[in-house]
Amino acid sequence: MMKPVLASLLAFCLLGCIPKEAFVSPPSSAPVATPAEAAPEKPAAPPVDLTPVPFETARANFVRDTSARFGIPAAEIEATLAKANFLDSVVAAMSRPAERVKPWHEYRPMFISQARIDGGRAFLAEHRAGLERVQARTGVPAELVVAIIGVETSYGANTGRYSVLDALYTLAFRYPRSGDPAKLEREVRRELFFRDELAQLFALGKEEKLDITALRGSYAGAMGMGQFMPSSYREFAVDGDGDGRRDLFGSLDDVFASIANYFVKKGGWVANAPVAVPATLAPGREPFNPEDWTPNHSLADLAARGYAPRQPVPAGATATPVSLEGSAGPQYWLGFQNYYAITRYNISKMYAMAVYQLSQAIAGREIPPA
Repeated sequence: MMKPVLASLLAFCLLGCIPKEAFVSPPSSAPVATPAEAAPEKPAAPPVDLTPVPFETARANFVRDTSARFGIPAAEIEATLAKANFLDSVVAAMSRPAERVKPWHEYRPMFISQARIDGGRAFLAEHRAGLERVQARTGVPAELVVAIIGVETSYGANTGRYSVLDALYTLAFRYPRSGDPAKLEREVRRELFFRDELAQLFALGKEEKLDITALRGSYAGAMGMGQFMPSSYREFAVDGDGDGRRDLFGSLDDVFASIANYFVKKGGWVANAPVAVPATLAPGREPFNPEDWTPNHSLADLAARGYAPRQPVPAGATATPVSLEGSAGPQYWLGFQNYYAITRYNISKMYAMAVYQLSQAIAGREIPPA
C-alpha cells in the first residue's frame, strides 16, 4: 500500500500506501504531515545519480524499462503517454512551501469536527453490514476504516479532480526544482519515485483492465476513497465483493476490504488489541522521544523513564511514547502496535492520533479535548 501521508507535505516511509515512500494525499480541508515529523522514519537510501537527463532520453528509457518490466508493448505505452499532459497546477501544488508544524491543539480540529463525526456515524450506519464483515475477517474495527475514509476524502465526497495519468506524468518528468543544491538529491529522488508510480499505473491498468487515461485522483496520483497510490493499489487492494476485480473506484466492499488489508499486511494490525492510551509523565522527567515510532519499549522501560498508563493495558505489551502539544499543556500517550499500524498509512504521529480519535468519536466513545 500506501504501501495512507502533506498540505504540500510529503510523508516518507519505505506509504504509507506505498512500498518505497508513504504518501497519502491530504484531505481538502487539512494538511496531514510534515517533513519534520516524517524525518525520524526516513529510511537510508542508496546513492542516486544527480546528473541531469534530457526529457526525451528519460521518457524513452521509461517506455523501454516499463515495457520490459511489466510485459506491456512499448507502442501501447507510447500511445498512452501521447495523451498525457504536463499540468502547471500539479507543479504549483507540489512546490508550495510546507506550512509550519502545527501543535496538536491546532492540528486536530482540521480533522475532527462535529460535522465530520456526524458524517462518519451516518456513513457507518449506512454501510454497517459490509464494514462489519470486513471487521470480522480482519480484526480492523469498522469505525477505523470509516475514519480513514473521512480524513482522506470526506467519506468519498472529494477523491480528487486531477487526471492521475497527467499528475504522475508531470511529477515523473518535471518534478519541481528549487535551485537549491542542498535540496537537489531529494528532488531527484522524488522525481524517480513518481516515475516508478507512473510505471506502476501502467501495470495496474493491465492487471485490473482499467483505462488509466480516465482515472481521477489527487495532484500526487492517489486514488479512490482510501487514496491509494498505484503501487499500493497493486500490493494491498483486495477483491472484497468476490466479482474477480479489485475496484477502488466503484466497489465499497473492495474499498473497505483493501483499507483493512493495508492495516493488516503493511501495519501488522492486531485484532482486539489497544491502539493508544493516555499516560502521565512523572514531574521533573523529560519526555522520551525515540528515533521512530516502533512500539518496542516495554512498560517497565517506560516506567523507568517516568511514564505510567492511565488505563489498564495488556500484560507484556510494548509501546512507544507520544507527546502532543495540547491546549491545556503537554499530553502524553502510549501508542501500541495498532497505533504504529496507523502511522504506516501516513507517517505522522498526529495523523495517526487524529484518525484514532475520530474513529472513537464515530463509535460514540468519549475523546479527550485537544
